[in-house]
Amino acid sequence: MSEIPGNLKYTESHEWIAEGEDGIVTIGITEHAQQSLGDLVFIELPEVGTEVKQEEICGVVESVKAASDIFSPLAGKITAINEKLVDEPEIVNSSPYQDGWLFKLKPSESLDNLLSHDKYREITEN
Repeated sequence: MSEIPGNLKYTESHEWIAEGEDGIVTIGITEHAQQSLGDLVFIELPEVGTEVKQEEICGVVESVKAASDIFSPLAGKITAINEKLVDEPEIVNSSPYQDGWLFKLKPSESLDNLLSHDKYREITEN
């Protein structure tokens, strides 16, 4: 069973969202997602300063098995990307909730429509 931290929000497309004290959110893919993909070999991240819409494709992760789109869980402006992942995409496999974060976003909408820990667990167990 995949780890699902209780302090995060989630999407049905397997992104996690951590709320920062400054209003900026950090976004990554869940342990469930990285396990399904397998060993990551390439990650394409959005450009800092890009305005994204909720559920808009804003990046790609590629593994030895498949490629998968990264969707923005919220509308807003990209404020940072995890530069380490360009050369070391496998960090997401070893540390999806800490060192393997993908990008940071200044949201222009509420986080209320995101999934709770319990709702995300229900999705991944079915």
